[in-house]
Amino acid sequence: MPLEAIVAALEEDIVLGRLHPRERLIEDELLERFGATRHTIRLALMELDRMGLVERIPNRGALVRSYTVEEINQLYALRELLETEAARLIPLPLPRDALEEIEAIQVLHDAAVAGHDLAAIYRSNHAFHRKLFACCGNVFLSNAIDAASDRANGIRFLALASPVEAERVRLQHHEIIDALRIGDRDALVRLCRVRLPASKGIYLRAYASILPDGAA
Repeated sequence: MPLEAIVAALEEDIVLGRLHPRERLIEDELLERFGATRHTIRLALMELDRMGLVERIPNRGALVRSYTVEEINQLYALRELLETEAARLIPLPLPRDALEEIEAIQVLHDAAVAGHDLAAIYRSNHAFHRKLFACCGNVFLSNAIDAASDRANGIRFLALASPVEAERVRLQHHEIIDALRIGDRDALVRLCRVRLPASKGIYLRAYASILPDGAA
């Protein structure tokens, strides 16, 4: 299996909760699962480490990354700072071609939520926000948002496994699209801010007993 496919498969395992915080990723098991060389498996783990989903510990191998409560709070504070600033820079009303791209992504997200397809929800949700924040026109800011978002993937997606929460996020996407269409800056900034705490809270409640350095 190609390196990119291995990374994508393990990324989904982590963000969809098939692999849990601090769970070991054993090279021999991955070799058997993917039919890849040890070199390829190690490259995949290096990429997952770069994405913030895995941590490699000398003499212990790779573990699914587990942030402390303080680190999670800091990461989400950074995401709020970056994403609300991007929302202030997005041209409004959003040009029609960019709006149509976001709407097309949301059609996929709507279908994923209706079918409770967790992998498709994850991919379409990620694509929606990646395209949204790319519209800010500052490539360095949008890249910083992507990097922080990647680190939060193992935290935020647990919320979307809940049909109720997935539907709440879907409706919120449509509110964002409405704000982009009519040029409501205040609503756009507010929506980009209020969407973040829910997923953090669900993760902290679910994993409080195993998070390092205390509980939520």
